[in-house]
Amino acid sequence: MHHMTLAEIARGLADKKFSSEELTQVLLARIAQLDPQLNSFISLTQELALSQAKAADARRANGETGALLGAPIAHKDLFCTQGIRTSCGSKMLDNFKAPYDATVVAKLAAAGTVTLGKTNMDEFAMGSANESSYYGAVKNPWNLEHVPGGSSGGSAAAVAARLLPAATATDTGGSIRQPAAFTNLTGLKPTYGRVSRWGMIAYASSLDQGGPLARTAEDCAILLQGMAGFDPNDSTSIDEPVPDYSASLNGSLQGLRIGVPKEYFSAGLDPRIAELVHNSVKELEKLGAVIKEISLPNMQHAIPAYYVIAPAEASSNLSRFDGVRFGYRCENPENLIDLYKRSRGEGFGAEVQRRIMVGAYALSAGYYDAYYLKAQKIRRLVKNDFMAAFNEVDIILGPTTPNPAWKLGAKNSDPVAEYLEDVYTITANLAGLPGLSMPAGFVDGLPVGVQLLAPYFQEGRLLNVAHQYQLHTDWHTRTPQGF
Repeated sequence: MHHMTLAEIARGLADKKFSSEELTQVLLARIAQLDPQLNSFISLTQELALSQAKAADARRANGETGALLGAPIAHKDLFCTQGIRTSCGSKMLDNFKAPYDATVVAKLAAAGTVTLGKTNMDEFAMGSANESSYYGAVKNPWNLEHVPGGSSGGSAAAVAARLLPAATATDTGGSIRQPAAFTNLTGLKPTYGRVSRWGMIAYASSLDQGGPLARTAEDCAILLQGMAGFDPNDSTSIDEPVPDYSASLNGSLQGLRIGVPKEYFSAGLDPRIAELVHNSVKELEKLGAVIKEISLPNMQHAIPAYYVIAPAEASSNLSRFDGVRFGYRCENPENLIDLYKRSRGEGFGAEVQRRIMVGAYALSAGYYDAYYLKAQKIRRLVKNDFMAAFNEVDIILGPTTPNPAWKLGAKNSDPVAEYLEDVYTITANLAGLPGLSMPAGFVDGLPVGVQLLAPYFQEGRLLNVAHQYQLHTDWHTRTPQGF
């Protein structure tokens, strides 16, 4: 059962080959057996899962249908879940139980999903390795000595290890697509505003976006269908009709114009990954796509701009964690200032503290124009590059990451080296564009992903291309040994 995709589970439940309760029990037992190797979960919700599974079975018995009805998933532990710990991977929120459900959680629950638990993540979604979590590092099921990527590494590792078919995740600078590439999954970051951020604990509000992590593009289409839609509670939510993503999967790629930016193939890209990207291009050419070289001249400025904007927003968003209203509070504070200082100093980890300090500096008097304002101007230039490119092509293709997953601890002493691993993913967040990573091969036994980018609200186009690619390749079907 654990090898089934979401689509296969939906067909099996519809054909009464098994019940949601039976499937849930199998997966919960598998998590208990295998997750100690991975550390992919922070919290398990066995009682909730079994009650939701029984309710889903009852709904099906009454004639109700739906691709997600009875499907087991997990939520990244920054989506608020009523009455369940929502920790954000931080000591600061270790004791926090959300009093309400995030919109994504509520929508998926209404669709009939079964919540198996909350997945591990980099603290407050800050990281590219899932090593900054208060609950310990997550291991990559393809090689337990390597990182799974971050910050959605818990969701990625759990799905890759077949502990569950799919999971929710979030992407601020590549945190869905990069772990997808490192663990041989398909991961989709939707257009900014396509999925509600209400109840999703913020890192950088103008960049964060929730999305699905699964093994196939077909499964991502199913999960995104349940997540997407306008939310009046979220002021950044876009009131745009949500298409039937599954219906567009089988469109022909004949004549599709795919742009390959020349800037992607610089000295920083592992040549073995470059070869796999070119192989993917050839495969799509066989399916009728037309390939064109394009240019994104301001891509080189994206990382410095991002690492001003994101920490600036983080320093503002995380100011609410002060030891007064909720979350961690230091013991025996001498006065209010001591309460603030020690609660934040003890509650936040090193990476979060680093980004808060960078952000506060960039926003401070005398430096705002020199750093934050200039970064926002670069952000606009990056967006303009994409708009010009999409006048010439329908899709942009390139590597998801410059290197395969590195060993645990290899970049801990050099945060900038870790930041540079996001060079290909960050631009989509700065511009608010949808992006998808799909499996494209292996380097030294570790998975490699290819990234697709599309114009605003063209998630269906990304899913169509990825699905057609997956019908003609088998990279996405490979399973890590021992799982």
